[in-house]
Amino acid sequence: MRNFVAFLVRLITGAQGHWFDCQPRAGQRVYIANHSSHLDFLVLWAVLPSTVRDVTRPVAAKDYWEGNALRRWLASKVFRAVLVDRHPGTMVGADTVLRPLAEALRQGSSLILFPEGTRGTGAEVAAFKSGLYYLCRMTPGVEVVPAYLANLNRILPKGEFVMVPLLSRVSFGPPLRLEDGERKPLFLERARKAVCSLENAQ
Repeated sequence: MRNFVAFLVRLITGAQGHWFDCQPRAGQRVYIANHSSHLDFLVLWAVLPSTVRDVTRPVAAKDYWEGNALRRWLASKVFRAVLVDRHPGTMVGADTVLRPLAEALRQGSSLILFPEGTRGTGAEVAAFKSGLYYLCRMTPGVEVVPAYLANLNRILPKGEFVMVPLLSRVSFGPPLRLEDGERKPLFLERARKAVCSLENAQ
């Protein structure tokens, strides 16, 4: 079922993955990317080689993916998503929110994460939220692989429900890691620039 869904996503979006100074491999990576469409995690997940896709789990909003039976089934059985609570006003600490993500990494899974925290328009990549930094602190040495998703904001713009027939592209760049003693603002900006640098990668 997983491979069929991935094939369908690639067929609909024309998505292709391109790797620059980085090779796909299974196990304990965090894929980070720009976020401008509901299609983002589907496309990034779908272009991964099947052996990598089998151990890669998207991080997704619990309130959306538990909204109905179909979404619950897709999240748990197809994508094996790590669901996080994003309800405004919920009084939980970063450690509580990130613990399931860190545990998934320790068990050998990779994750797909969108550090902007919310969908943008695609015009620019917004500042990254602090969760990525704290997750890397909780799992020292984990590889963070930047990726840039091109055209998805045009295929399915924010607020729209009808897809435009265009081709999409996912560019993966060289992994980075949180360095010893590296401060949060510096790391988050370094990670954001790594994603942005792939926009025009050839």
